[in-house]
Amino acid sequence: MGGGRGSLGEQQADGESEGITDYIRIQKWTAVPWSGDLQVSISLKKVELSVGESKFFTCTVIGEALSLDWYSPQGERMVPSQRVALHNEGVRSRLTLYNANVEDAGIYRCQATDAQGHTQEATVVLEIYQKLTFRSVPSPQEFRQGDVAEVVCDVTSSPVPVVAWYHNNMEITEDTDKFQLLPNNNLQIQHVTKEDESVYRCEARVEARGEIDFRDIVLVVNVPPVLSVPQQAFNATADYGESVTFTCRAYGSPEPEVTWHRKAVELQESEQYAIRARGTTLTIRNIKQSDGGSYTCKASNKAGEVQREIFLKVFVQPHITKLRNVTAVEGSAAMISCKAEGEPLPEISWRRASDGLSFSDGDKSSDGRLEVRGRHGESTLTIVGVGLSDWGRFDCEALSRIGGHQKSMFLDIEYAPKFQTSHTVFFSWEGNPVNISCNVMSNPPATMLWRRDKLTIPAEGTANMRVYSSPGRSLLEVTPVSDRDFGRYNCTARNNIGMRFQEFILAQADVPSNPYSVRLSSVAQRTATVTFMKPDSHGGVPIGHYLVRYKDINSQEWRDVKSHGTQTVVLLTSLEPNTTYEVQVAAVNGKGRGEFSGTKSFQTLPIREPSPPSVQGQRGVGKAYRLGLIKQDDGGMPILEYIVKYKTDKEEQWMTKLVPGMNDFVLLQPLQWNTHYEVEITARNVKGLSEPTFIKFSMPQKPDITADSLFSSLGLGAVVGLGLAGLLLLLALVDVGCFFLRQCGLLMCLTRKLCSKKTATGGKSKEPEEGKAAYLKLPLKEENGKESLKPDTIEIKVHSDSGLHTTPQDSKA
Repeated sequence: MGGGRGSLGEQQADGESEGITDYIRIQKWTAVPWSGDLQVSISLKKVELSVGESKFFTCTVIGEALSLDWYSPQGERMVPSQRVALHNEGVRSRLTLYNANVEDAGIYRCQATDAQGHTQEATVVLEIYQKLTFRSVPSPQEFRQGDVAEVVCDVTSSPVPVVAWYHNNMEITEDTDKFQLLPNNNLQIQHVTKEDESVYRCEARVEARGEIDFRDIVLVVNVPPVLSVPQQAFNATADYGESVTFTCRAYGSPEPEVTWHRKAVELQESEQYAIRARGTTLTIRNIKQSDGGSYTCKASNKAGEVQREIFLKVFVQPHITKLRNVTAVEGSAAMISCKAEGEPLPEISWRRASDGLSFSDGDKSSDGRLEVRGRHGESTLTIVGVGLSDWGRFDCEALSRIGGHQKSMFLDIEYAPKFQTSHTVFFSWEGNPVNISCNVMSNPPATMLWRRDKLTIPAEGTANMRVYSSPGRSLLEVTPVSDRDFGRYNCTARNNIGMRFQEFILAQADVPSNPYSVRLSSVAQRTATVTFMKPDSHGGVPIGHYLVRYKDINSQEWRDVKSHGTQTVVLLTSLEPNTTYEVQVAAVNGKGRGEFSGTKSFQTLPIREPSPPSVQGQRGVGKAYRLGLIKQDDGGMPILEYIVKYKTDKEEQWMTKLVPGMNDFVLLQPLQWNTHYEVEITARNVKGLSEPTFIKFSMPQKPDITADSLFSSLGLGAVVGLGLAGLLLLLALVDVGCFFLRQCGLLMCLTRKLCSKKTATGGKSKEPEEGKAAYLKLPLKEENGKESLKPDTIEIKVHSDSGLHTTPQDSKA
C-alpha cells in the first residue's frame, strides 16, 4: 500500500490493463473485551468490493483510550500513503482504502490503548475472488467461405462461468446442422458462408454472484476470388498506332487485388501499358506484331488466388480509304460511297446514327427508300426521297475476321424555309410598342421581309415600325398610332430552294376583367391578408400586378397597396385595432387598370395582452447566458418591456431584470459555473402582462485558461491587429538601429529635413546648455550619393527637448 495518492488513477489503469478481476469480501471480527473498560467495534459487518474500488471503515472505541491505531495484515502499524488515508476524531478512527487490489487481502486490526497501556482491538478479514475475465476474444474473426469456423471466446472466472452464444438477438440453445457449442465454450459453424457474416455475442454468467459480462464478435467470411472475363481473345492491327483494352473483373471478399502478367513477369504502368479501374482493365498502346500472345489476369485476396488467360492476335486490320460528306435537296436522291481495303478484304456495312439502324450489302429499309449495294471492297448507300429525318451522321464500318475500321460522314439536307412560330396573334394598344417575331428554319439560310396590305415594309422601317433581323429570325416592332395599324401582317422567307410566308394578326388589347372570390385571412389587430382569384380575362396583355385598395368604413379616403408581381396574396399593414374596413381588388396590365372587384368588409381584432414570449437559449461568453427573444404576437400594441426573473434551482428568491421591448435578446450575467438556472419571462404592453414563459438551462464547468483557449477566444480581427502592431514595432526598432549605426532610414530622412529647415532660418537657434546635448557627425553627400572628399561635417545637437539646432559651422557647409 505504499506510494502517493497522486498515482491512484495510474494504478487503477494498470490494474485494468492486466485484467485483474477480483472481488474483496470484507467480514468483521470483533475482539471480546479482556478485563478493562475499553470496547472496540468496526462500523461495517460485511462488505463486498471489486478490485479497483475504494471504501472506508470506521472504528469506534468506548472507554478512555489514549490512542487508536490500525495495523496491516503484515502486522505493521499503518500510516497515511497514496492509497491509505487515516482520520481520527476523538473516539473514532476512519481507515480509507483506495483502489483495492489482490495484495490488500488479509486481516486488518483496529487497536485501542489506554493510559495504563492496556489494549483492545477489532479485526476485519479480506477474501479475494476472481471476477469474469475475457482472456482471448479477438474481433473481427475471419474465416474462408466453406470452411468449418470456430469462433473463439476464451473466458474464465471462479467458479467456472456459464457461457451462452447469441446471433441476431436469439440465443443458440442447442447443436444444429449449422451451429455447435464446443466444450471449450467456442462456437463452431459448419460450412460458413457470406450469409453467416454478422455479429455474434459471447455472454458469460456467474450464477452465484449474479455476475454477467459479454463480448460482441464480428464474424468476417472471406470469399475466394472469382474472375469474369467478358472477352478472352482479341484481334488487333499492327503499326497503326492503335490500342486494345482487356477487361478482367474480379469478385470476392475482401475485394481482390488484380494484377496482369505476361511471360511470368508482372506488367507495370508505362507508356505501353495503361492499367485502370483498380487493375481490372489493361490497355496496350501502339500495338506491334510482337505484342501478340497470351496475357494472364490474376486476382488474389486472403481467401485464395485465381487467374485467367487472354489472347491477343495481331493482324493487318481493314482500313477505310474513301468516305466523303454529301449534300442533297429535300425530296431528291442521295448516293453515299464508302471504300475500304485490308487483308482479307473486309465486308462493309452502314449505320444511321439518328436511329441506330444498320444496313449491309443487299439490305433495304422497310419503306424502300434506303438500299445498299457493294462490290470489291466498295459499298454504295442510296436514299430516295431524302427528308429531314435523313439529316445527320452515317457510319461506314469495314469488317473482316481479324478486325474492323469505322469512319463517319455527314449527310446535309437543303430545304425550303419552315416557320417555327405558332404564336400568330399579338395584342397592343395605341402608343404601346409590340414585337412580332417570325422564326424560320431553312438550309441554306433564308432572306426574310414583312408585308402589310400587300406593301413591303422597308428594312430600315417606317415612322412607327422597325425591323430587326438575325439568322433565322426577323422581328417587327410596331407602335400603333391609330386603328389602321391593327390588322394582318405577312412574313415572307425565301432561299434558293423555295419561298414560304406566314400571317400574323395584331389586335387591340383591353384592360383586364376584375378579380373575384376576394377573401380575408389572418386578420389581426393591425394586419390582414387579402386573397383573391385571378380575373377570367387579362385583356390580351399579361397582368403586371394587382391593386388592392382599402378604407375605414367611416372614411371616404382609399389607401392603395400593390401586389408583388402577380401574386394573389396581399398583406395589409398599419391597420387600426377593432375597426371595420372595406377592401377591393383590381388587375393592372400594360393597357391600364381594370374594374375593381366587389367590396369585401372585415373587422380587425381588439387590443389585448401579448402572447407568451418565444425564447431561444444561446450559450454566452464566460459567465453569461444569452436568451434570444423571437418576435411574438404583441396583442396589437408594441411590447413595452420584458420582465425577466431568474434564480438557481437551489434558491427560493428570484432576481428580476427589466428589458426594453425593442430588444431581441436578454443577457444574464454574471452567473455561477456548473449551476442549473430557472427563468421566467413575461411580456408587457399597455394592455397588460402576457402569460409567463418558463425555461431552464445549465452553466458549464469552469474552463481551464490556457494559451490556446486565450487566443481562440480572440476574433480574427484582434489576432490580425496584434500581428500588425508587432510588425510596426519591429520596423521602428530596425529604423532606429539604422539611424545610429548606418546613418540611414526614415528617422535619418526626417532629421535631415528638420536640419535643413533650421539652417534656412539663419542661425536663430540658441546654444544649448552644457551637458544637455549629444552630437552626431554626418558626412556630406554629393548629388550622385557618394561621400564628399571635404573633411567638413555637419554637427547636429540633439537636445533633451527633442529640438534640432545647428552650430556656426553649418554656415560653412
